[in-house]
Amino acid sequence: MKTVTLRIDDSVNEKFIWLLEHFSSSEVKILEQSDYLSDDEYLRSIEGMTKSIKEARQEKSEYGVTLDKLEW
Repeated sequence: MKTVTLRIDDSVNEKFIWLLEHFSSSEVKILEQSDYLSDDEYLRSIEGMTKSIKEARQEKSEYGVTLDKLEW
């Protein structure tokens, strides 16, 4: 099973949802519907995020971690 996140233009949203509703719930299930937020809007919506980013900008660079030390 796959999960896909889409950004759907308002002009086709109603038709797209209509199409999805023609599949059985075992084939396609709408997990969530929400209005699109840019990354900036999303981060600003998280309580304390703006303050945390401002504080992080004030930290000295020697306290940072180089990319080669990060575990991805």
